[in-house]
Amino acid sequence: MFEQSLIPPESINRIPENIPEWLHWLDSCPSTNTWAIDRASQLDRGNAVFTRNQTGGRGQFDRTWHSPPGVFTASFILDLPHSNLLSGLSLAVGLAVIYAIEDLAPDCCGKLQLKWPNDISIDRQKLAGILCETAASNTSEKIRVVVGIGLNRCVDFAAAGLDASAIGNAVSLHSIVTKVPDELSLLDRLRHYLLQAADVLARSNKKENSGLALLLPELRRRDALLGCEVAIELASETITVIAAGIDEMGRLLVRFPNGEVRALTSGRVRWI
Repeated sequence: MFEQSLIPPESINRIPENIPEWLHWLDSCPSTNTWAIDRASQLDRGNAVFTRNQTGGRGQFDRTWHSPPGVFTASFILDLPHSNLLSGLSLAVGLAVIYAIEDLAPDCCGKLQLKWPNDISIDRQKLAGILCETAASNTSEKIRVVVGIGLNRCVDFAAAGLDASAIGNAVSLHSIVTKVPDELSLLDRLRHYLLQAADVLARSNKKENSGLALLLPELRRRDALLGCEVAIELASETITVIAAGIDEMGRLLVRFPNGEVRALTSGRVRWI
């Protein structure tokens, strides 16, 4: 573990100079997603919200997102032309997060994967999570989305008092790279690729299309679950299946012991 990469205590509240106009840097807030949703109609496409001190973070299925010192927490405003594109958004965002990290931390190139539907992993350890939520738009012609990203940038989980059950086999970026990207560089690269991802999705003019067609080869190459035996918690049961890929609608394909293949739109997945 590269201890020199951890954030010095004296710099926790230090705000960098030359904050770009698209960035809202907060000293503290309960949730960057909630802050952005509450102000979504006043924000512009590409605006971002960031804090080093998120006190009430939220994850998928209303689970708590733990944000000890060193967790990078930010939310970005995106616009989509129609609601059908929402089904593939978290996967497109996942690729954007991977590209941003790999741009700035070459040690990770080719190693980061997508764990359906909204996690970034490396060697089956969670590095980042994504939460996409719709919000009120400042235009009736677009679907406004707030994209929340929580990245374990420089986290000492033991010092934060978080055990394995609380963090879900998480890993911190500082423990796997030789040089940790600074926060402003991460924000800039994430924004760049997120806007690109939204544009790629929007290229589809058919409302019945999820817009993922152009991204499918890369999604399948980065699929951390492909071919793995997994347990999936559904609303009324937990099933054990083999993950068989991602389809054009962003659904997880699973193969049952009898050979039947189904497409799932939601569920909590864990490796077996």
